[in-house]
Amino acid sequence: MSEGKNKIRVTLVRSPIGTKREHRACVRGLGLKRLNHTVELEDTPAVRGMIRQVAYLLKTEVA
Repeated sequence: MSEGKNKIRVTLVRSPIGTKREHRACVRGLGLKRLNHTVELEDTPAVRGMIRQVAYLLKTEVA
């Protein structure tokens, strides 16, 4: 099939200021550092769970 794993592109579009500490930790754990910062991550269950928890702060797309 495809070589390697699928990737997900995640962009921080809303500020985590004023959110729960756990949600801010998820944003940092995803590697997002500032607004409009985009990272490409492996499509794993752990990453999907973190994205689902803070989906209201993010924009996601399949890379």
